Amino acid sequence: MTRVSVIGLGAMGRPIAQNLLKAGHDVTVWNRSPEPGLMLVNAGATAVATPVEAFQAGIVFSMLSNDEAVTEVLLQPDLLRDVPAGTVHVNLSTISPALAERAAQLHAEFGVGYVSAPVFGRVPVAETGSLNILAAGDETLIQRVQPLLDIIGAKTWRLGSSPGRANVVKIIGNYLIACAIESMGEAVSVAEGAGVDATQLIELLAATLFPGVVYASYGSLVAGRQYQPPGLTTALGRKDLHLALDEASRHDIVLPFGEVLRDVFERTVTKGRGHDDWAAITELMPRT
Repeated sequence: MTRVSVIGLGAMGRPIAQNLLKAGHDVTVWNRSPEPGLMLVNAGATAVATPVEAFQAGIVFSMLSNDEAVTEVLLQPDLLRDVPAGTVHVNLSTISPALAERAAQLHAEFGVGYVSAPVFGRVPVAETGSLNILAAGDETLIQRVQPLLDIIGAKTWRLGSSPGRANVVKIIGNYLIACAIESMGEAVSVAEGAGVDATQLIELLAATLFPGVVYASYGSLVAGRQYQPPGLTTALGRKDLHLALDEASRHDIVLPFGEVLRDVFERTVTKGRGHDDWAAITELMPRT
């Protein structure tokens, strides 16, 4: 049995903590609001009042929403200076590569290990422990936490020693998903206008030209206009798109379709759909 903490109990953090509990580990949880932790406490987890307490476990998984939350909650000298020697922090959050590198440097100053490990997979995938984990950082640290990663994920993709690389891959992946969602929405609009059944269209495309989880899962949401409950909200999708555009800009690369998506996301959030699944960006197009 391993002591491990989970910080951030949102849609993804909760099932990750649940799977660690089911595997028999000693799990401590912390969340800004206490309510999400109550079910986990009933299942055997220990809730603590502060992130400092959570970091006493020796291994810490965190799943927070953005750069600001990670900086505010986890990158504070007052927190890191009180962390026991040998602690490893596994950051599952989708954050900017620049922040991942800064986080690793700050952790190292206080003798704390840092691994970037963002994930691919929606909530149902997290619930079954089948996430794809993108891990980057010191190989020894990754090896140490690998048994726990094997509980929450189907495969760990090791992407090198630079923590930011994992976040680059995550951002690129989410950018491509956003592109696919937008293109599927356009295709469905045309198909519906011509009297083609949208559900049948998506089934056909996912079974022939575009097999894989993105077209099958997001395509069904687009065809059925199913935006609740969200896997990733439109607001968070917009955040991830901006991360992709910022990273491209760092390398003097222009993403023309990314600029189209920027406008689509902005208009969708402005229309009050920020808390819907990001498949809701397709609602801006005429639909029958």
